[in-house]
Amino acid sequence: MLLHVNFSASSNTTALVFFLTGIPGLEAMHRWISIPFSTVFAIALLGNSTLLYVIKTEPSLHKPMFYFLSMLALTDLVLSLTTVPKMLSIFWFNAREITFKACLVQMFFLHSFAIMESAVLLAMAFDRYVAVCNPLRYSSILTNSLIAKIGLLALVRASGLVLPLPFLLRRLPYCRSHVISHCYCEHMAVVKLACADTRFNNIYGISVLFFIVGLDMLCIGHSYLMILRTVLSLATKEERLKALGTCLAHICAILFFYIPVVLSSVIHRFGYHIAPHVHILMANLYLLFPPMMNPIVYGVKTKEIRERVLTAFSRKRL
Repeated sequence: MLLHVNFSASSNTTALVFFLTGIPGLEAMHRWISIPFSTVFAIALLGNSTLLYVIKTEPSLHKPMFYFLSMLALTDLVLSLTTVPKMLSIFWFNAREITFKACLVQMFFLHSFAIMESAVLLAMAFDRYVAVCNPLRYSSILTNSLIAKIGLLALVRASGLVLPLPFLLRRLPYCRSHVISHCYCEHMAVVKLACADTRFNNIYGISVLFFIVGLDMLCIGHSYLMILRTVLSLATKEERLKALGTCLAHICAILFFYIPVVLSSVIHRFGYHIAPHVHILMANLYLLFPPMMNPIVYGVKTKEIRERVLTAFSRKRL
């Protein structure tokens, strides 16, 4: 039963219960949809956990590139654990209820670590820039201290930008339907349920999205323009291919993350005639696809990780 009580004060919102629909229009297929979702979730957990274990236990991988890769893997794990278990509980058990507090917590971690992933990809672009354009000073520039500061700054930026969202939502009354047409507590999906002026919420949410995506993509693009200029100045084709090869896995990670984000945003803002389930599936794609693909790509394209994983599995068989 849906709640229709008019909560005018922000203190009363703590008693609210929302209901997640899962994928609107495809409720009858939730059990079948859970199969690929759970498979992707399992691959993401196994792949990123393996990356973290291999990097931690292998001293030869204690280098800047792999420290940033550890940050990426940890971010992907948090993103997956924040959203997918609740999705699967909806698909398997129709457990649609979520308290207002739990909704805000999920929203905070979801959006914070999505922004965190963007920051880590930017840091990895800087890592590749230094490795290709200034290799002799690579170790002296990317010290452990600088890497720790970059990680801390990324976390502070992400949490600082997202922290206002729960407080902005707490002050709103929710006297309409409490059904969230989504698989998780996405900011705009919750804002639409408020029966008050939400222009500031809309403007702030869109501003953060365009600021993060626009600024980070611009900086990443600039890094790769500098890398490309350096690569083209190399003497032989073999040297150019080798230099570009060190960036291939990172380029794939960038595409896996930003393409679904941009497509989802465009469809959400301008796809008025597109079925609701397409919106939701696209929104899920940028949360599910990168955590699954990143460890696969880095495992395949990075020789040190591939050899270490193969060695570990060989020992287990013996």
